Amino acid sequence: MPASGSTAEALAARLSALGLTTRMEQHPWHTSVEAELPDSLSAETWREVLDVVALADRFGLLATSMNGRTLWAAVRRTVPTTGDVGGPSHQR
Repeated sequence: MPASGSTAEALAARLSALGLTTRMEQHPWHTSVEAELPDSLSAETWREVLDVVALADRFGLLATSMNGRTLWAAVRRTVPTTGDVGGPSHQR
């Protein structure tokens, strides 16, 4: 598994250890981790959650009145170092 998958698995494991239910999904350029957040979290748990997602390349919070709150984090997948990765305009 690429390093991004290992990092995403580590993020998911740490969020699960905080009592959150997580799910992972592979995308072409990144691996995402999502966790449903309960209506109330202690300030200490929020700090721990933020410490975890800070290790991702991107993260955010989706909050809706119909679906509650979903925390997401994205970890970039490893890009090949050879070949026509970015197309001719990106090669020098």
